[in-house]
Amino acid sequence: MSEQGNEKTRTWIEEIEVKGEELVARIKQLAADNKVKRVRIVEPDGDIALELPLTYGAIAGGAVVIAAPVLAILGALAAFFAKVRLEVVHEEEIKDDEPAA
Repeated sequence: MSEQGNEKTRTWIEEIEVKGEELVARIKQLAADNKVKRVRIVEPDGDIALELPLTYGAIAGGAVVIAAPVLAILGALAAFFAKVRLEVVHEEEIKDDEPAA
């Protein structure tokens, strides 16, 4: 949990394993979630292949817009690996009336 000014936030990491061909669709789905701040794509050997900050995701007409070069990189990674692990960093504000975990 971090505290910035008067805002309190709770941050946690979720790990998801996805097939290579599902990678782009899953990243688009995560980018639409306003609580997701960052996604790390981890190779099977444990190295981080790509880290995507999603804090400033552009939303246009209800659809999340991800830059074409990022989609090209994701497509190349999807072709390279049968399975990858996603580390999804979530962040949400804690209201003053909520007890801290």
